[in-house]
Amino acid sequence: MLPEALSNIFRAKQKSYKMVLILSIIEFYEKTHSYRALIDQIAQNFLAHYQKESEAGNTVDTPPEQKASGWNDFTLSQTKGLLKTPIEALSAVLNFDQANQTLTLANPEWFNEETLKELKEYAMEELNNYNKKLELSRNLPSFSLQAALSQVMNTYLQAKTEPFAQHPLGTLVRNTIPNQLVDLLSLDEHYKIQGSIGQGNWASIPWIVLMDKRITQTTQKGEYIVYLFSDDMQSVYLTLAQGVTEPLKEGRTKGYEYLKKKTEEIRSLIPLEGLHKDENIFLTDRSGLGRDYQVSTVAYIKYERDALPEDDELIQDLQNLVSNYNQYVDIVLHSREELTSDKEPNPVTLTVKEQLEQAKRYIHHKGFLYPDGLMENFYLSLKSKPFVILAGVSGTGKTKLVKLFAEALGATMDNGQFTLIPVRPDWSDPSDLLGYKDLAGVFRPGRLTEVLVEALKPENKDKPYFICLDEMNLARVEYYFSDILSVMETQEWNGDRIITSPLIGSESLREEDRPLYGGVSLPDNVYVIGTVNMDETTHPFSKKVLDRANTIEFNYINLQQYPDYDEEEVFSSSGANNLFLRSDYLQLSDVYSTYQELVHSTTEKLVRINDILEEIHSHVGFRIRDSICFYMVYNQRFDLMPHDKAFDGQLLQKILPRIQGSSLSVKRVLLQLMQEALGKSIPIKDLLDDASELYGKYGRKQQDVDVKYPQSARKIAFMLRRLEEDGFTSYWLS
Repeated sequence: MLPEALSNIFRAKQKSYKMVLILSIIEFYEKTHSYRALIDQIAQNFLAHYQKESEAGNTVDTPPEQKASGWNDFTLSQTKGLLKTPIEALSAVLNFDQANQTLTLANPEWFNEETLKELKEYAMEELNNYNKKLELSRNLPSFSLQAALSQVMNTYLQAKTEPFAQHPLGTLVRNTIPNQLVDLLSLDEHYKIQGSIGQGNWASIPWIVLMDKRITQTTQKGEYIVYLFSDDMQSVYLTLAQGVTEPLKEGRTKGYEYLKKKTEEIRSLIPLEGLHKDENIFLTDRSGLGRDYQVSTVAYIKYERDALPEDDELIQDLQNLVSNYNQYVDIVLHSREELTSDKEPNPVTLTVKEQLEQAKRYIHHKGFLYPDGLMENFYLSLKSKPFVILAGVSGTGKTKLVKLFAEALGATMDNGQFTLIPVRPDWSDPSDLLGYKDLAGVFRPGRLTEVLVEALKPENKDKPYFICLDEMNLARVEYYFSDILSVMETQEWNGDRIITSPLIGSESLREEDRPLYGGVSLPDNVYVIGTVNMDETTHPFSKKVLDRANTIEFNYINLQQYPDYDEEEVFSSSGANNLFLRSDYLQLSDVYSTYQELVHSTTEKLVRINDILEEIHSHVGFRIRDSICFYMVYNQRFDLMPHDKAFDGQLLQKILPRIQGSSLSVKRVLLQLMQEALGKSIPIKDLLDDASELYGKYGRKQQDVDVKYPQSARKIAFMLRRLEEDGFTSYWLS
């Protein structure tokens, strides 16, 4: 078995040079049995290999020197110069004596028959695999990287004037180019390639990224290779770049400082030969993401639209950058190993998507199934605001969802991080939740206060605490919950924590009660979820409540869902750090600079909807605008749902619950909203008399494929039906 030091030396390929260099050293030893070889002798073996393979008509890398038409014209001096790169790349396993111009394997013990045999087989296998992929890339007449990049630059500005959905340019950038690059390059399973022209709207600067999933799985942070197109489409840059979203969360000044410092560090670690290492990349003359991308660039090659190189040169440049990137990845992984080598092994850090998948598997294992996308929606709702309402008919699993989701994150009744508080019909003020002073002046804490006191302890600040208010609307919510709703609006940053105004003032308490209960506030690790039944026995919600919550409906039940899990697989809940759920944004300014395009596109949709809602005085304000923008930003940032599906959820949860009434104006508003949900015009004037064709067509679970926002369309169809059949409609009718 190969020594560990030799077992992965070809994972990061410098073309085929490293494999041929090792084979040249082994060939020299087999002929002479000498450990050390003059660099001239290795160079002769190295050059002879390529000349022999070329004469035999086999596919090999072309010489790097443009003046050489082939390996037969390549000189020994040029070969010695070429060897500097693979020798440096293999410096961990080779010793190069500059003074004596000799080269040898670093460990003399490797010069034994068994090790050299395995090393030779390893090098030959990697070389053969590399050459097969190289031959495939040269025999792909159906795809040209030059033509693909050219097509993007020549058609993008025109495409931006056309509808975004299902545009063929999106297929080219998102699917065709990434899929073809997988075939063109010698990449292992750690790589992820994706492209983007925007999320729901055209991006100013489209991109195609190649990333090693071990150091980053998102373009928002970490380092990766990316093609960046200038916003005027006059050029495209092949770059080694850094994600900007995470570094800029504390503002551009600090973010730019970090990015520039990290750029210098990376440039000092890897050779980056053949790439520019300056700040002369030009993507845009405007502020925003284009400027951020320019600052984040470590190294680049610029290609002008009217002077794009041939495919061979483009692929060679990309392979060179991949090789540099692989070297950087190895350095990062090695550094991580050194940092953790003397410590107990830590659990693998999961992405948000991975942690949600783990939670869904846990809940599934417990025998509960929920509709696709529900867990992502529930998570995004909690992340946007720590108050969520789960609404629906009795027995649909609302309370169970809260309990199981909390359990999946390590919050249980036993450890005090999950609390179920049944709401009583006679609750009429906050004392039922927060507590009261008895006749002797002693403060008697309510169940909510007890949880807040525990969550506020310094040792618990990183643990999430879940409070489930069961059957929340048996009493009037605004009566007993008004203080909590008001305090939620006082959230502000204090260092790295979110704080609020106190719920319980110290001045009203006895001196002996003040240390424990005085100044109790709503900490950023507490999440309140209310379950409500939508029937005649419960109270409706005021707009004050609806403005501050996402309302997730549980009315569409598939009784034919059954548990389906491996009984031998053991599932257990795993503790989650509060950062997984805690809000990262409190003001729109927190996201505007980084997600300006998404904020604008979302706001434009809300402006259209507000114009409709004004007729019945149900239009929304800045609070809802900001909340929906945060939801959309989190969704894009964590790559959880398609853009339209996410906005569909917000239309359903933040807009439609505000609508109720019996007038013709309400019906007109619902029809206009249906037009928005369908994404196409409908004859509103004709439908004012009879809208049955709509709730017949779109009120079913299975709808036409051309519906833009299917969940909202279904709910609107239901509300229209109630209005026509009962003379009154509301989101809350079951």
